[in-house]
Amino acid sequence: MMQSSGQASATSVVPIGSDADLAWVRQQVRQCAARLGFGLVQQTKLVTAASELARNTLVHGGGGRAEITPLDNGRARGLKMSFIDEGPGIRDLELAMTDGYTSGGGLGLGLSGARRLVQEFSVDTEPGRGTTVTAVAWVTQVPSARPGLG
Repeated sequence: MMQSSGQASATSVVPIGSDADLAWVRQQVRQCAARLGFGLVQQTKLVTAASELARNTLVHGGGGRAEITPLDNGRARGLKMSFIDEGPGIRDLELAMTDGYTSGGGLGLGLSGARRLVQEFSVDTEPGRGTTVTAVAWVTQVPSARPGLG
């Protein structure tokens, strides 16, 4: 039975407190994405976005947690990833979302790069209150081969 919230199953919560936890987040995202039917390219995009957002949670937020939630809205399957910290917040969100902006130490993608890798992206932050970054991607089907090819 499908839940009205669009969730396909329970959320996995992964603490983020060390570099080792970043690898665990990547592994959990990859496994969940594969189970949901994401193709290899989509899986790689999700893992890349998760890696950047998890590192931001650790480095800038002082640690926190990732919440990885499979989604099913009846028409499509997807993956929701939330990265939550209680750190200092983002002082200038507009600057932080600017292409090419980096505060160093990550993959160089920043928030704007992670945003481009998913279909839905939001940031809830306030100086002194922490940050929650949520990214959602939906399984997209590979187009079938055109007649006469292959």
